[in-house]
Amino acid sequence: MTAEQLQALIAAGLPCEHIAVEGDGRHWFATIVSPAFEGKRPIARHQQVYATLGERMKNDEVHALSMKTFTPAEWAARGGV
Repeated sequence: MTAEQLQALIAAGLPCEHIAVEGDGRHWFATIVSPAFEGKRPIARHQQVYATLGERMKNDEVHALSMKTFTPAEWAARGGV
């Protein structure tokens, strides 16, 4: 799997205002900004992203995914960095 493929999978499952994915093919890091995260704690946000990947997480196609998740307001407050 490539970073572009993983990014597309996440974007297909969540409305994203910004998404960036990098990694080595097994271990990934993503920054995701989505209005779907409004009112949710970080663990619930991560579970939402994992749910979009479904079987790919279970069958080890995506071995490890660490992420930072933001609402659009949180992202704007950080300067979009």
